[in-house]
Amino acid sequence: MAVTLSPVDGVTVTTLVDNSADVLMPDEGLVRRWGLAGTAGPMPVVPNGMAIGGASVDFLRAEHGYSALVEVQTDGRRRRVLFDTGITTDGLIGNLDRLDLDPATFEAIVFSHGHFDHVMGLDGLARRMGRSGLPVLLHPDFWTRRRIAGPDGVFDLPSPSRAAIEGAGFVVIEDRKPSFLLDGMLLVTGEVERVTPFETGMPAEHEAWRGDRWEHDPLVHEDQAVVLNVRDKGLVILTGCGHAGIVNIVRHAKRLTGIEHVHAVLGGLHLRGGKAVPATVAALATEALSVLVPAHCTSWSAQHALAAGLPEAFRPNAVGSQFAL
Repeated sequence: MAVTLSPVDGVTVTTLVDNSADVLMPDEGLVRRWGLAGTAGPMPVVPNGMAIGGASVDFLRAEHGYSALVEVQTDGRRRRVLFDTGITTDGLIGNLDRLDLDPATFEAIVFSHGHFDHVMGLDGLARRMGRSGLPVLLHPDFWTRRRIAGPDGVFDLPSPSRAAIEGAGFVVIEDRKPSFLLDGMLLVTGEVERVTPFETGMPAEHEAWRGDRWEHDPLVHEDQAVVLNVRDKGLVILTGCGHAGIVNIVRHAKRLTGIEHVHAVLGGLHLRGGKAVPATVAALATEALSVLVPAHCTSWSAQHALAAGLPEAFRPNAVGSQFAL
């Protein structure tokens, strides 16, 4: 039986952390950009000893990570949830300052999964907010220790610490099943069913600690997405890395909600190349998307394939972009 996802009047998704920054990217329809060519906001003026007059402009920082602000509009009210927090201590909080966004207005944080490029920016947020009591929603496998064991050596991925997160004053809420925020207007998918043959997950080098041994960890079971239902438009789906596979995620969201039309897909798709790219493009092309914003871990080749396959829906991403959906 489908869950009931309450419709909203609109959703604005603002990219707070991503791999790309572009001061010259112009507004485009439903997208407002932050920079010289966009209207999303003025760039801060900062001291600079090399400039005539002693001042220059500051700009948003790009980094290998992802974070987005989800702002829901309904009945004349706006409510905010933070989705992921990027990779560095000062990346997210610095961009929030440049965008003049107050984290005290956030009602919760949702983590897509436990990889460090989506989690470690929480450190800067904690230093700014203190013991906020802010709810943090995540899957129980979020805490899994992981590493990359390649032919040239082993890299232990920085892993989130439950003791540190709770000690900083956040309230951890674990669930592997679907859950809701904002009075039933925002759905967290929980664990995503894997059904497609081409979305096979991470390469063999990606390993997880299972208590007494390291094992290949292709599926990243905790990967989850955020879903909203925009009135008269359809579903908006936001992913962090999309380790479950974006086609799996889209189909899972449709099954959960009983809503067939998908209006927008935004976020990391973790498409690096190979047969998964054309298969994903073909599958998404059947969804009649109005908006597709591949971000973060979506490779250059996959971005171009998606732009060619879904030219009307495709929108490039950059930090500071605001998508009115």
